[in-house]
Formats: sequence, C-alpha cells, structure tokens
Amino acid sequence: MSGNRSGHSGHDDKLPIRMLHDRVLVRQETGEGERRSGGGILIPATAAVGRRLAWAEVVAVGQNVRTVEPGDRVLYDPEDRAEVEVRGVAYVLMRERDLHAVAADRFEGSEDSTGLYL
Repeated sequence: MSGNRSGHSGHDDKLPIRMLHDRVLVRQETGEGERRSGGGILIPATAAVGRRLAWAEVVAVGQNVRTVEPGDRVLYDPEDRAEVEVRGVAYVLMRERDLHAVAADRFEGSEDSTGLYL
C-alpha cells in the first residue's frame, strides 16, 4: 500500500483495497439459505435445484471495467466465485465477463436503454 493516503478518520465506509484490471467486487444481497417461491412456499436450502444465479451489489470495480459501477445490482453464478473477507465482511471477487446481467434500476430513465444487459 502506498503512503500517500491521509488519515482514515471519516473514510471508514471506503474499502482499504483497490480492484485491478477487469475485476469486480460484489456483496451478496441475501444469505444462502431458505427462500420462498412466488406462491409463498418455503424452499429449504438443501432442496436440489439447477444452477441458481444470485443477485449481488457491486462495491468496487477495476479500471478496465466498462459496464458496471459501484451500487449496481448484478446477476452472477455463486458456483463460480472467489470469496474474500475485508474488515470482517465477506465479498465475492470475479471478472466482469463472469457477470450475467445488470439490473435495470440505473437504466430506467435512459431512453436508449433496453433494460437488462445479458
């Protein structure tokens, strides 16, 4: 780490790391456990399902990342992940190309948007 940073007071929400290249750091939105179907049926965590994608929030991106930015909700495959712990919080580190979609929240006001990027 370089010594050109000023004191850490007031910057506790900023992560003490910087993503490189095409890397994206995300925080899972929900724990891996029980979930409910659209009809309200409780599905246990041990229920066998196909490869289920998960939503996460982007918290940091490398300088070569072009399609997502911090705060975006992204869809990714939790089977293909590398976990890292920073300040006691678990994050998932992946390449931008491993993201499957970006939620349309940020793009709703844009006229030339098609919604989700797949």
